[in-house]
Amino acid sequence: MTKAIPDKAEVALEFPDKLYVGTFEHTSRFEAHLDPTGFTLVLERTGDEDVRKSIHMHINFGLFAGILSELASTVGRIPKDDLLHRDQLARAVDQLHRALAR
Repeated sequence: MTKAIPDKAEVALEFPDKLYVGTFEHTSRFEAHLDPTGFTLVLERTGDEDVRKSIHMHINFGLFAGILSELASTVGRIPKDDLLHRDQLARAVDQLHRALAR
């Protein structure tokens, strides 16, 4: 089951001879779930063949923990007056923490 993307995502995949860039906005969908080894993230833009695209990622828990630690160390880069995004992130992290503590 997928949900509407509430904000925006930009993805770039770079190879030595090619660069692929994709944007996923409100009309796109996402799916995220945990499995026994990590988490999966799918971003999907539906539509005609010339605009349809998707990315599928699986990140193991060790890398995910490292990413969360890096994010925590750089949270100061979010402007203090950006209360909307700070609140969204705080609520989501709190939900994750409570779910892990069960």
